[in-house]
Amino acid sequence: MDIMIAAALVMRPDGRTLLVRKAGTRVFQQPGGKIDAGETAEAALCRELAEETGLRVEAGRLRGLGRFRARAANEPGRQVLADLFLLHLPDGMEIVPGAEIAEARWVDPAGAGIPLAPLTGEQILPRWVAGAFAPQQAG
Repeated sequence: MDIMIAAALVMRPDGRTLLVRKAGTRVFQQPGGKIDAGETAEAALCRELAEETGLRVEAGRLRGLGRFRARAANEPGRQVLADLFLLHLPDGMEIVPGAEIAEARWVDPAGAGIPLAPLTGEQILPRWVAGAFAPQQAG
């Protein structure tokens, strides 16, 4: 059974993206998390961003990038099905790791140089670097 999640490709004006590492894990991934029963992906992502990073975001600021499937990073034998959203942040927005987040980093999407979850390393960052999200990148 797939794990339904909502995830964010959070970008700063300097082109760096936010990745988080959950406590007890070694890989970095997009911020986000599981979608609760009866919750929309946008609502889940807004809730998770607030809990994990301190970011208070209105759903209207999120731009849908599609649905992606990958091996689950922290649950062997499982797959995640992720609704991915783009979020551009202005300069000066502070991230405060909370909930189960052990570490948050702003990284260059073209060469993060850290261990990445399959969804992040095999799909999201390569597509971003290749311009596959081009219509949304300009926003």
